[in-house]
Amino acid sequence: MRVYLDYAATTPVRKEVLEAMLPFFSDDFGNPSSIHVWGQRARKAIDESRAEIAKFLGCQSEEIIFTGSGSEADNLAIKGLLNSYIVKRLNSDQSKSEKQINNLTNQQFNKPHIITSAFEHHAVLKSCEDLEKKGLATVTYIRPNKEGIIEQEKIKKAIRLNTVLVSIMYVNNEIGTIQPIREIGKMIESVNRSRSTRIYFHTDAVQATEYLPMNVDYLHVDMLTIAGHKIGAPKGVGLLYIRKGTPIRAIIHGGEQEKGLRAGTENVPYIVGLTKAIDLIKNANLKNLRDCFIERIIKEIPEVYLNGSKTFRAPHIVNFYFKNIEGESIVLGLDLEGIACSTGSACTSQALEPSHVIMSIFNDHFRAAGSVRFSLSKLTTKRELDFAIEKIKEIVARLREISPYTKEKNGN
Repeated sequence: MRVYLDYAATTPVRKEVLEAMLPFFSDDFGNPSSIHVWGQRARKAIDESRAEIAKFLGCQSEEIIFTGSGSEADNLAIKGLLNSYIVKRLNSDQSKSEKQINNLTNQQFNKPHIITSAFEHHAVLKSCEDLEKKGLATVTYIRPNKEGIIEQEKIKKAIRLNTVLVSIMYVNNEIGTIQPIREIGKMIESVNRSRSTRIYFHTDAVQATEYLPMNVDYLHVDMLTIAGHKIGAPKGVGLLYIRKGTPIRAIIHGGEQEKGLRAGTENVPYIVGLTKAIDLIKNANLKNLRDCFIERIIKEIPEVYLNGSKTFRAPHIVNFYFKNIEGESIVLGLDLEGIACSTGSACTSQALEPSHVIMSIFNDHFRAAGSVRFSLSKLTTKRELDFAIEKIKEIVARLREISPYTKEKNGN
Protein backbone atom coordinates (compact mmCIF):
# COMPACT_ATOMS: atom_id res chain seq x y z
CA MET A 1 0.00 0.00 0.00
CA ARG A 2 1.29 3.48 -0.88
CA VAL A 3 0.19 6.44 1.25
CA TYR A 4 0.97 10.05 0.42
CA LEU A 5 0.94 12.28 3.53
CA ASP A 6 2.89 15.23 2.19
CA TYR A 7 0.16 17.36 0.62
CA ALA A 8 1.57 20.51 2.25
CA ALA A 9 4.62 20.03 0.00
CA THR A 10 2.60 19.65 -3.20
CA THR A 11 -0.64 18.19 -4.52
CA PRO A 12 -1.48 16.21 -7.67
CA VAL A 13 -3.01 18.15 -10.56
CA ARG A 14 -6.73 17.49 -10.54
CA LYS A 15 -8.22 15.85 -13.66
CA GLU A 16 -10.67 18.72 -14.14
CA VAL A 17 -7.77 21.19 -13.93
CA LEU A 18 -5.75 19.32 -16.56
CA GLU A 19 -8.78 19.16 -18.88
CA ALA A 20 -9.29 22.91 -18.56
CA MET A 21 -5.63 23.55 -19.37
CA LEU A 22 -5.19 21.28 -22.40
CA PRO A 23 -6.71 23.53 -25.12
CA PHE A 24 -4.24 26.31 -24.29
CA PHE A 25 -1.17 24.20 -25.02
CA SER A 26 -1.88 23.43 -28.68
CA ASP A 27 -5.15 24.98 -29.87
CA ASP A 28 -5.50 28.41 -28.24
CA PHE A 29 -1.73 28.75 -27.91
CA GLY A 30 -1.39 32.41 -28.91
CA ASN A 31 0.62 35.04 -27.07
CA PRO A 32 -1.92 37.10 -25.08
CA SER A 33 -0.06 40.28 -26.01
CA SER A 34 -0.68 39.69 -29.73
CA ILE A 35 -3.57 41.51 -31.42
CA HIS A 36 -4.58 38.71 -33.79
CA VAL A 37 -7.29 36.12 -33.09
CA TRP A 38 -4.94 33.58 -31.52
CA GLY A 39 -3.60 36.18 -29.14
CA GLN A 40 -7.02 37.55 -28.26
CA ARG A 41 -8.32 34.09 -27.37
CA ALA A 42 -5.45 33.71 -24.92
CA ARG A 43 -6.07 37.23 -23.57
CA LYS A 44 -9.74 36.42 -23.05
CA ALA A 45 -8.80 33.31 -21.04
CA ILE A 46 -6.59 35.40 -18.76
CA ASP A 47 -9.21 38.11 -18.33
CA GLU A 48 -11.87 35.55 -17.46
CA SER A 49 -9.49 33.83 -15.03
CA ARG A 50 -8.75 37.10 -13.29
CA ALA A 51 -12.46 37.83 -12.95
CA GLU A 52 -13.22 34.38 -11.50
CA ILE A 53 -10.43 34.57 -8.94
CA ALA A 54 -11.53 38.09 -8.00
CA LYS A 55 -14.93 36.65 -7.02
CA PHE A 56 -13.19 34.08 -4.81
CA LEU A 57 -11.10 36.73 -3.03
CA GLY A 58 -13.82 39.38 -2.97
CA CYS A 59 -11.69 41.92 -4.82
CA GLN A 60 -11.44 43.71 -8.18
CA SER A 61 -9.97 41.90 -11.19
CA GLU A 62 -7.23 44.49 -11.65
CA GLU A 63 -5.99 43.80 -8.12
CA ILE A 64 -4.71 40.33 -9.11
CA ILE A 65 -1.19 39.85 -10.51
CA PHE A 66 -0.26 36.40 -11.84
CA THR A 67 3.23 35.14 -10.99
CA GLY A 68 5.36 32.06 -11.57
CA SER A 69 5.05 30.79 -7.97
CA GLY A 70 4.05 31.65 -4.43
CA SER A 71 7.69 32.49 -3.68
CA GLU A 72 7.78 35.02 -6.51
CA ALA A 73 4.56 36.58 -5.22
CA ASP A 74 6.06 36.91 -1.72
CA ASN A 75 9.18 38.53 -3.21
CA LEU A 76 7.07 40.96 -5.23
CA ALA A 77 5.01 41.93 -2.18
CA ILE A 78 8.01 42.64 0.04
CA LYS A 79 10.68 43.90 -2.34
CA GLY A 80 8.17 45.60 -4.62
CA LEU A 81 6.66 47.63 -1.80
CA LEU A 82 10.05 48.53 -0.30
CA ASN A 83 11.41 49.53 -3.71
CA SER A 84 8.44 51.81 -4.22
CA TYR A 85 8.93 53.38 -0.81
CA ILE A 86 12.66 53.94 -1.36
CA VAL A 87 12.23 55.44 -4.82
CA LYS A 88 9.52 57.77 -3.55
CA ARG A 89 11.77 58.93 -0.74
CA LEU A 90 14.76 59.46 -2.98
CA ASN A 91 12.62 61.44 -5.42
CA SER A 92 11.54 63.68 -2.56
CA ASP A 93 15.25 64.30 -1.84
CA GLN A 94 16.15 65.37 -5.39
CA SER A 95 17.65 68.58 -4.07
CA LYS A 96 20.25 66.60 -2.12
CA SER A 97 23.48 65.33 -3.59
CA GLU A 98 24.02 61.60 -4.24
CA LYS A 99 26.40 61.48 -1.27
CA GLN A 100 23.78 63.00 1.02
CA ILE A 101 21.16 60.50 -0.18
CA ASN A 102 23.51 57.57 0.51
CA ASN A 103 24.13 58.88 4.01
CA LEU A 104 20.40 59.14 4.58
CA THR A 105 19.81 55.51 3.60
CA ASN A 106 22.53 54.42 6.00
CA GLN A 107 20.81 55.96 9.00
CA GLN A 108 18.80 53.25 10.74
CA PHE A 109 15.92 55.53 11.72
CA ASN A 110 15.40 56.64 8.14
CA LYS A 111 15.38 53.13 6.70
CA PRO A 112 11.92 51.64 6.17
CA HIS A 113 11.04 49.08 8.84
CA ILE A 114 9.42 45.68 8.26
CA ILE A 115 7.75 43.42 10.81
CA THR A 116 7.48 39.71 10.09
CA SER A 117 7.53 36.46 12.05
CA ALA A 118 10.53 34.29 12.83
CA PHE A 119 8.83 31.25 11.31
CA GLU A 120 7.70 32.57 7.94
CA HIS A 121 8.29 30.68 4.72
CA HIS A 122 11.81 31.29 3.45
CA ALA A 123 10.42 33.28 0.51
CA VAL A 124 9.48 35.96 3.04
CA LEU A 125 12.43 35.54 5.40
CA LYS A 126 15.10 35.61 2.71
CA SER A 127 13.48 38.59 0.99
CA CYS A 128 13.66 40.49 4.28
CA GLU A 129 17.22 39.34 4.93
CA ASP A 130 18.25 40.46 1.43
CA LEU A 131 16.88 43.94 2.06
CA GLU A 132 18.72 44.06 5.40
CA LYS A 133 22.04 42.98 3.85
CA LYS A 134 21.73 45.67 1.19
CA GLY A 135 21.10 48.28 3.87
CA LEU A 136 17.66 49.07 2.45
CA ALA A 137 15.52 48.14 5.46
CA THR A 138 15.50 47.11 9.08
CA VAL A 139 13.45 44.05 10.10
CA THR A 140 11.88 42.89 13.35
CA TYR A 141 11.27 39.12 13.55
CA ILE A 142 8.45 38.28 15.99
CA ARG A 143 8.83 34.93 17.72
CA PRO A 144 5.71 32.76 18.06
CA ASN A 145 4.47 31.67 21.48
CA LYS A 146 4.69 28.06 22.66
CA GLU A 147 1.45 27.30 20.82
CA GLY A 148 2.99 28.40 17.53
CA ILE A 149 0.90 31.59 17.33
CA ILE A 150 2.09 35.11 16.54
CA GLU A 151 0.48 37.37 19.12
CA GLN A 152 -1.12 40.56 17.88
CA GLU A 153 0.19 42.61 20.83
CA LYS A 154 3.79 41.71 19.99
CA ILE A 155 3.30 43.13 16.51
CA LYS A 156 1.69 46.29 17.88
CA LYS A 157 4.59 46.86 20.29
CA ALA A 158 7.11 46.39 17.47
CA ILE A 159 5.59 49.14 15.30
CA ARG A 160 7.85 52.17 14.78
CA LEU A 161 7.43 55.56 13.13
CA ASN A 162 9.20 54.18 10.05
CA THR A 163 7.30 50.85 9.85
CA VAL A 164 5.90 50.41 6.34
CA LEU A 165 5.10 46.68 6.08
CA VAL A 166 3.87 43.79 8.22
CA SER A 167 4.04 40.31 6.66
CA ILE A 168 2.57 37.39 8.63
CA MET A 169 1.67 34.01 7.14
CA TYR A 170 -1.94 32.80 7.43
CA VAL A 171 -1.09 29.14 8.16
CA ASN A 172 2.39 27.98 9.11
CA ASN A 173 3.56 25.53 6.46
CA GLU A 174 5.43 23.22 8.87
CA ILE A 175 3.25 22.97 11.97
CA GLY A 176 -0.10 24.11 10.56
CA THR A 177 -1.02 26.72 13.17
CA ILE A 178 -3.48 29.44 12.08
CA GLN A 179 -2.39 33.01 12.69
CA PRO A 180 -4.92 35.72 13.72
CA ILE A 181 -4.70 37.52 10.37
CA ARG A 182 -8.09 39.25 10.60
CA GLU A 183 -7.32 40.60 14.08
CA ILE A 184 -3.83 41.76 13.05
CA GLY A 185 -5.28 43.45 9.96
CA LYS A 186 -7.90 45.31 11.98
CA MET A 187 -5.25 46.40 14.48
CA ILE A 188 -3.04 47.77 11.70
CA GLU A 189 -5.99 49.67 10.22
CA SER A 190 -6.63 51.21 13.63
CA VAL A 191 -2.97 52.22 14.02
CA ASN A 192 -2.94 53.71 10.51
CA ARG A 193 -5.69 56.19 11.40
CA SER A 194 -3.24 58.17 13.52
CA ARG A 195 -0.17 57.84 11.26
CA SER A 196 1.16 59.91 8.39
CA THR A 197 3.11 56.93 6.98
CA ARG A 198 0.78 54.02 6.27
CA ILE A 199 1.63 50.44 7.25
CA TYR A 200 0.71 47.84 4.61
CA PHE A 201 -0.22 44.27 5.54
CA HIS A 202 0.74 41.17 3.54
CA THR A 203 -0.09 37.55 4.26
CA ASP A 204 1.27 34.40 2.66
CA ALA A 205 -1.95 32.39 2.37
CA VAL A 206 -0.45 29.46 0.45
CA GLN A 207 -1.40 26.82 3.04
CA ALA A 208 -4.74 28.43 3.90
CA THR A 209 -6.27 28.76 0.42
CA GLU A 210 -8.17 25.50 0.35
CA TYR A 211 -9.31 25.46 3.98
CA LEU A 212 -9.91 28.93 5.46
CA PRO A 213 -11.81 32.16 4.63
CA MET A 214 -10.00 34.03 1.86
CA ASN A 215 -12.06 37.21 1.40
CA VAL A 216 -9.48 39.99 1.50
CA ASP A 217 -11.83 42.53 3.07
CA TYR A 218 -12.75 40.07 5.81
CA LEU A 219 -9.05 39.49 6.46
CA HIS A 220 -8.20 43.22 6.27
CA VAL A 221 -5.08 42.59 4.16
CA ASP A 222 -3.44 44.75 1.49
CA MET A 223 -1.59 41.88 -0.21
CA LEU A 224 -2.12 38.12 -0.27
CA THR A 225 -0.16 35.24 -1.83
CA ILE A 226 -1.53 32.02 -3.39
CA ALA A 227 0.43 29.13 -4.99
CA GLY A 228 -1.22 26.83 -7.52
CA HIS A 229 0.48 23.53 -6.72
CA LYS A 230 -0.84 23.50 -3.16
CA ILE A 231 -4.46 23.31 -4.34
CA GLY A 232 -4.47 20.89 -7.28
CA ALA A 233 -3.05 23.18 -9.99
CA PRO A 234 0.39 22.74 -11.58
CA LYS A 235 3.71 23.81 -10.12
CA GLY A 236 4.90 27.08 -11.66
CA VAL A 237 1.94 29.42 -11.16
CA GLY A 238 0.84 31.69 -8.34
CA LEU A 239 -0.68 35.09 -7.75
CA LEU A 240 -0.40 38.17 -5.61
CA TYR A 241 -3.48 40.14 -4.64
CA ILE A 242 -2.54 43.82 -4.34
CA ARG A 243 -5.17 46.17 -2.92
CA LYS A 244 -5.75 49.21 -5.11
CA GLY A 245 -3.52 52.08 -3.98
CA THR A 246 -0.79 49.85 -2.53
CA PRO A 247 2.53 51.14 -3.94
CA ILE A 248 4.45 48.37 -5.74
CA ARG A 249 7.35 48.45 -8.20
CA ALA A 250 8.29 45.55 -10.47
CA ILE A 251 11.19 43.29 -9.47
CA ILE A 252 11.25 41.46 -12.84
CA HIS A 253 11.77 43.78 -15.79
CA GLY A 254 10.99 43.36 -19.48
CA GLY A 255 7.56 43.66 -21.07
CA GLU A 256 4.51 45.42 -19.66
CA GLN A 257 2.57 42.28 -18.77
CA GLU A 258 0.50 42.21 -15.56
CA LYS A 259 0.12 45.99 -15.40
CA GLY A 260 3.88 46.34 -15.73
CA LEU A 261 4.45 44.56 -12.42
CA ARG A 262 5.52 41.15 -13.74
CA ALA A 263 7.38 41.03 -17.06
CA GLY A 264 7.24 37.84 -19.12
CA THR A 265 4.66 36.25 -21.41
CA GLU A 266 1.80 34.99 -19.26
CA ASN A 267 1.59 31.22 -18.74
CA VAL A 268 -1.95 30.93 -20.07
CA PRO A 269 -2.62 27.20 -19.52
CA TYR A 270 -1.28 27.36 -15.96
CA ILE A 271 -3.32 30.47 -15.15
CA VAL A 272 -6.42 28.67 -16.47
CA GLY A 273 -5.46 25.65 -14.34
CA LEU A 274 -5.05 27.78 -11.21
CA THR A 275 -8.47 29.32 -11.82
CA LYS A 276 -10.11 25.92 -12.26
CA ALA A 277 -8.46 24.63 -9.05
CA ILE A 278 -9.79 27.63 -7.13
CA ASP A 279 -13.24 27.11 -8.67
CA LEU A 280 -13.21 23.49 -7.41
CA ILE A 281 -12.38 24.42 -3.81
CA LYS A 282 -14.84 23.07 -1.30
CA ASN A 283 -13.58 23.27 2.25
CA ALA A 284 -12.90 19.63 3.05
CA ASN A 285 -13.90 18.48 6.53
CA LEU A 286 -10.60 16.90 7.57
CA LYS A 287 -10.78 17.93 11.22
CA ASN A 288 -12.18 14.64 12.55
CA LEU A 289 -9.71 12.59 10.51
CA ARG A 290 -6.84 14.80 11.64
CA ASP A 291 -7.85 14.75 15.32
CA CYS A 292 -8.18 10.96 15.29
CA PHE A 293 -4.69 10.72 13.77
CA ILE A 294 -3.26 13.02 16.47
CA GLU A 295 -4.96 11.17 19.33
CA ARG A 296 -3.84 7.72 18.18
CA ILE A 297 -0.21 8.74 17.59
CA ILE A 298 0.07 10.39 21.01
CA LYS A 299 -1.81 7.59 22.78
CA GLU A 300 -0.16 4.61 21.10
CA ILE A 301 3.45 5.83 20.86
CA PRO A 302 5.31 6.89 24.01
CA GLU A 303 7.09 10.25 24.22
CA VAL A 304 5.48 11.87 21.20
CA TYR A 305 4.41 15.52 21.38
CA LEU A 306 2.30 17.69 19.07
CA ASN A 307 4.08 20.80 17.79
CA GLY A 308 1.77 23.81 17.89
CA SER A 309 -1.78 24.44 19.04
CA LYS A 310 -4.30 21.65 18.64
CA THR A 311 -7.15 24.18 18.51
CA PHE A 312 -5.84 26.90 16.19
CA ARG A 313 -4.65 24.55 13.48
CA ALA A 314 -5.45 24.11 9.79
CA PRO A 315 -7.24 20.80 9.19
CA HIS A 316 -4.56 19.30 6.96
CA ILE A 317 -1.20 19.70 8.75
CA VAL A 318 0.10 17.77 11.79
CA ASN A 319 3.64 17.96 13.17
CA PHE A 320 4.95 15.61 15.88
CA TYR A 321 8.10 15.57 17.96
CA PHE A 322 9.34 12.00 18.42
CA LYS A 323 11.66 12.19 21.40
CA ASN A 324 15.13 10.63 21.12
CA ILE A 325 14.83 9.90 17.37
CA GLU A 326 16.02 11.74 14.28
CA GLY A 327 13.01 12.85 12.25
CA GLU A 328 14.89 12.17 9.04
CA SER A 329 15.28 8.51 10.02
CA ILE A 330 11.52 8.24 10.48
CA VAL A 331 10.89 9.85 7.08
CA LEU A 332 13.33 7.47 5.36
CA GLY A 333 11.90 4.46 7.19
CA LEU A 334 8.36 5.36 6.19
CA ASP A 335 9.43 5.95 2.61
CA LEU A 336 10.69 2.37 2.44
CA GLU A 337 7.23 1.30 3.58
CA GLY A 338 5.56 3.36 0.83
CA ILE A 339 4.53 6.30 3.02
CA ALA A 340 5.45 9.91 2.17
CA CYS A 341 5.91 12.60 4.82
CA SER A 342 8.59 15.19 5.60
CA THR A 343 10.71 16.78 8.30
CA GLY A 344 9.44 20.24 7.37
CA SER A 345 9.07 22.51 4.39
CA ALA A 346 9.88 20.90 1.03
CA CYS A 347 11.71 24.11 0.08
CA THR A 348 14.34 23.44 2.77
CA SER A 349 14.46 19.63 2.76
CA GLN A 350 18.03 19.67 1.39
CA ALA A 351 19.27 22.00 4.13
CA LEU A 352 21.35 20.64 7.00
CA GLU A 353 20.14 23.27 9.48
CA PRO A 354 17.39 22.35 11.98
CA SER A 355 13.88 23.57 11.24
CA HIS A 356 13.76 27.33 11.77
CA VAL A 357 10.07 26.95 12.60
CA ILE A 358 10.59 24.57 15.53
CA MET A 359 13.65 26.51 16.67
CA SER A 360 11.69 29.78 16.70
CA ILE A 361 9.15 28.24 19.09
CA PHE A 362 11.21 25.98 21.36
CA ASN A 363 14.87 26.89 20.71
CA ASP A 364 15.59 23.18 21.06
CA HIS A 365 17.87 21.45 18.52
CA PHE A 366 16.77 17.99 19.64
CA ARG A 367 13.10 18.85 19.16
CA ALA A 368 13.81 20.42 15.76
CA ALA A 369 15.76 17.33 14.65
CA GLY A 370 13.12 14.92 15.93
CA SER A 371 10.03 16.53 14.38
CA VAL A 372 8.06 15.14 11.42
CA ARG A 373 5.26 16.74 9.38
CA PHE A 374 2.27 14.76 8.08
CA SER A 375 -0.18 16.57 5.80
CA LEU A 376 -3.55 15.31 4.61
CA SER A 377 -6.03 16.22 1.87
CA LYS A 378 -9.56 15.34 0.86
CA LEU A 379 -8.00 12.36 -0.94
CA THR A 380 -6.72 10.92 2.37
CA THR A 381 -8.70 7.98 3.76
CA LYS A 382 -9.04 6.48 7.24
CA ARG A 383 -7.66 3.22 5.88
CA GLU A 384 -4.51 5.01 4.73
CA LEU A 385 -4.04 6.65 8.13
CA ASP A 386 -4.61 3.36 9.96
CA PHE A 387 -1.91 1.76 7.81
CA ALA A 388 0.43 4.71 8.36
CA ILE A 389 -0.05 4.66 12.14
CA GLU A 390 0.91 0.97 12.36
CA LYS A 391 4.04 1.58 10.28
CA ILE A 392 4.97 4.65 12.33
CA LYS A 393 4.68 2.59 15.51
CA GLU A 394 6.91 -0.15 14.08
CA ILE A 395 9.58 2.26 12.80
CA VAL A 396 9.67 4.35 15.98
CA ALA A 397 10.04 1.22 18.13
CA ARG A 398 12.84 -0.09 15.91
CA LEU A 399 14.69 3.23 15.85
CA ARG A 400 14.44 3.63 19.61
CA GLU A 401 16.03 0.21 20.11
CA ILE A 402 19.17 1.41 18.33
CA SER A 403 19.04 5.06 19.39
CA PRO A 404 22.10 6.21 21.39
CA TYR A 405 19.76 8.42 23.45
CA THR A 406 17.70 5.39 24.49
CA LYS A 407 20.80 3.35 25.36
CA GLU A 408 22.16 6.18 27.48
CA LYS A 409 18.81 6.54 29.24
CA ASN A 410 18.74 2.81 30.02
CA GLY A 411 22.32 2.86 31.28
CA ASN A 412 23.73 0.67 28.46
